[in-house]
Amino acid sequence: MTTPLTLSDFDFALPRELVAQHPAAHRSAARLLDGRADPPHDRRVRDLPKLLRAGDLLVVNDTAVIKARLFGTKASGGAVEALVERVEADDEVLAQVRASKPLQPGSRVRFADAFDADVLGRAGGDGSLYRLRFPGEPLALLERFGHVPLPPYIDRSDEASDRERYQTIFAARPGAVAAPTAALHFDAVLLEALAEHGVGRTAVTLHVGAGTFQPVRSERVAEHVMHSERFEVGAAAAAAIARTRAEGGRIVAVGTTSLRALEAAAARRPRGAPLHATSGETDLFITPGFEFRVVDLLLTNFHLPKSTLMMLVAAFAGHDRIRSLYAHAIAERYRFFSYGDAMLLDRAAPTIG
Repeated sequence: MTTPLTLSDFDFALPRELVAQHPAAHRSAARLLDGRADPPHDRRVRDLPKLLRAGDLLVVNDTAVIKARLFGTKASGGAVEALVERVEADDEVLAQVRASKPLQPGSRVRFADAFDADVLGRAGGDGSLYRLRFPGEPLALLERFGHVPLPPYIDRSDEASDRERYQTIFAARPGAVAAPTAALHFDAVLLEALAEHGVGRTAVTLHVGAGTFQPVRSERVAEHVMHSERFEVGAAAAAAIARTRAEGGRIVAVGTTSLRALEAAAARRPRGAPLHATSGETDLFITPGFEFRVVDLLLTNFHLPKSTLMMLVAAFAGHDRIRSLYAHAIAERYRFFSYGDAMLLDRAAPTIG
């Protein structure tokens, strides 16, 4: 009988100074740990064309990060910080809110000393979000008055440079409150080199939610409830994947968000059936033992201890392999998390369909 996975299986000690507070000077100059080799090879992201084959297909996430963090005050004068989790139809948003006391339905919050939002009440399955009504189009108000929603482990306020550097060059569809960070390493020069090498590219969408930073609170991994995110795998992406497979190429997911979108779409199809255009919500929770159907290689940053993303990469490359790679990265002083370095992994298990 297999021993149930626990949170401690995905823990590791990380020196605080290895948490990147700023991005590399140039996107593709970040370090890249080639985790397919044994021992692993220390490279740069700009070396990626040498590591892939002509006929491989990169799958990127084209979500765009919105300026989702707002600062405001209640009528009483108390401070409020809101992180917009999702923009809903018309003028409503769902948001995480920090305040000295819970917000009351019917009250108002003044944000950025510029506009008032009505508090409609609690939302979300566990009541952890608030539903707010804005006095206009939410994305436009966020763009004008919001702040870049840097992750909680970056110990500084957002700066002007974050507006560009915490956004990938693939960003086209606003809706994420966290960047798909593996794609932050790509620039025009790298894309040109990959194209010249014969590596294809297609895009899917997964709007990364703030839940990606929520800790796993259950010691038994199987008891964790995954947050839900909107995703779309379009007809063009499905066709590109089918064509790549038919021609013997490999599917290379740029980031865990691209991987989750692809595997969520595949999970809605019978085993062995090709991908079809798919959209909706996914709460797919990938842990060791998961049977991957689409992705062959994964480019990803280094993730938080005990996080769902640590569980995902352990499922993809193998638990022992990931522990070894993280130990190497720490010993070699790689930079961790959103603005940190990257690694390239191959799938430990065969493709199912």
